[in-house]
Amino acid sequence: MEKNKKLMEKYWDKLTSEDLWEKVIDASIEILLILLVSWIAVRLGKKFIKKVFLIRMRSPLSHSERRQRTISRLLQSVISYVVYFSAIIGILSSLNIKVAGLLAGAGIVGLAIGFGAQSLVKDVITGFFIIFEDQFGVGDYIKINAAEGTVVEIGLRTTKINGATGEQFIIPNGAIGEVVNYSVNNSKIFIDLQMATDADFEKAEGVINKYLETLPKMHKELIAAPVFLGVQNVKGTEVTIRIAAETLPQQQYGVARTIRRDITKLFEENNIPMVYPKMMFYGKDEGRSV
Repeated sequence: MEKNKKLMEKYWDKLTSEDLWEKVIDASIEILLILLVSWIAVRLGKKFIKKVFLIRMRSPLSHSERRQRTISRLLQSVISYVVYFSAIIGILSSLNIKVAGLLAGAGIVGLAIGFGAQSLVKDVITGFFIIFEDQFGVGDYIKINAAEGTVVEIGLRTTKINGATGEQFIIPNGAIGEVVNYSVNNSKIFIDLQMATDADFEKAEGVINKYLETLPKMHKELIAAPVFLGVQNVKGTEVTIRIAAETLPQQQYGVARTIRRDITKLFEENNIPMVYPKMMFYGKDEGRSV
């Protein structure tokens, strides 16, 4: 009983010791300063990188905007990792924890789990080569396996892709195999329209060609005026005509919708019949189409 009492008095003396609370207060202030300085350093570092790459993209020298954006994001991630890792080391030192011994122990543990971290190393190395070879960049529309969408981030370990319907794909860089990049070259599209076989084809061709010549002035995303290729297919009472267009990357869908809408309207204005789905009603004595 006496022994327990002495033990409690010993710990109580330590808890009420001025030296202990001075150390706690000093360590708390030091930790708060480290966190504040780290936060400021990350913010300033990211702003500095953004400004540098913004100046580079505005310079007269030819710099790939997508590549600059990708490297900028990567450097911002690296700054965050380095600064916060240094902050953790500083906080441990403030708590009188021997960092050198901890790092040595971590090295031994790291060697032990190295064989289990092969996928992590593969992710980092693959991410480096994706950026180095400029396979794709932030803002590109790509397809990787089942993931398709716009690249929003390329990190040291993972790549993030936003899908067309709002979903986000997070893919380990080491799992990236075949990549389809839709944003590198100009996009091409074929637009098919259906006419009736009894329509005046020469009149339709003249109307279409006259309209297509006006499009480059109205749509900056077009590389050149779309080309009317002529009849693509004939099936029953239906004639399929085709138009080919070349646009800037990923701009073909809007142009195709505009062309379909305008040509449909032009055909109606010029009395050129188009093909519409028909429903057949059969009675006992006759058939009637609608």
